[in-house]
Amino acid sequence: MRIGVVFPQTELGGDAGAVRAYGQGVDGLGYRHLLAYDHVLGADPAVHAPWTGPYTVATTFHEPFVMFGHLAALTRLELVTGIIILPQRQTALVAKQAAEVDLLTGGNFRLGVGLGWNAVEYEALGQRFDQRGRRLSEQIGLLRRLWTEPVVTHEGRFDTVTAAGLAPLPVQRPIPVWIGGSSDAAYRRIGRLADGWFPQVAPGDQLDRARALIAAAAEGAGRDPAALGLEGRVRWDPDDPGRFERQVGKWRDLGASHLAIDTMNTGLGKVDGHLAALARAAELVGVAPA
Repeated sequence: MRIGVVFPQTELGGDAGAVRAYGQGVDGLGYRHLLAYDHVLGADPAVHAPWTGPYTVATTFHEPFVMFGHLAALTRLELVTGIIILPQRQTALVAKQAAEVDLLTGGNFRLGVGLGWNAVEYEALGQRFDQRGRRLSEQIGLLRRLWTEPVVTHEGRFDTVTAAGLAPLPVQRPIPVWIGGSSDAAYRRIGRLADGWFPQVAPGDQLDRARALIAAAAEGAGRDPAALGLEGRVRWDPDDPGRFERQVGKWRDLGASHLAIDTMNTGLGKVDGHLAALARAAELVGVAPA
């Protein structure tokens, strides 16, 4: 099981030095990958009341592709979007940005995609919120073609490409596409289309049900469910490191291919606090510098 970290987007602010220190710090501790969340815009809850979303206009988010270009020059980490809100972005531009990150990392990149939840963002980026599931499904196929074919012609419901292509193409052809989500529709989409998935539930009955739906959808599409990667996520618990260690063990017992340790919103402050917690977590789960 490859163990990485969740970049604490909401806590490090706009300090470029903090991005560098965090990336190099987790690389030095021996973690294998860095996963980053995505939001282009935050909404003003005073205008969009009643606001129930977890983030607002005051919540900081570095743009993942740009940040990854920076980190690719500073670390050996696999870089992972977990997830890019794909349907609110232009497909060809995402293909280009992902290909560039893949080149800069030497093929050490995974593109995690999902639907998102913030209709305010979709409006500002000029895309339909109510069509996001159907658009995502079309986009994944087009992304793979753009990463593997020098010239592409595609006429779909949401995108048209006429005899055009990317240059240079990425190292990975195609780049692995992982999907997040927690609805039955998301699980079926994962089974049909994804290279791997990010569960949003802990090991237990809900996860077992999700895995069954994904397996059925994969088999229905002529795919092998066992070939799909699975990345668990465990939040660091400063008050009960033993519980944290047990949760990691549950993902390991399930056969998860990847795991990300999340230190966000655990009272750790800035970079030094997060790295200290991750150093302790590394000792507990057997992560060591290469």
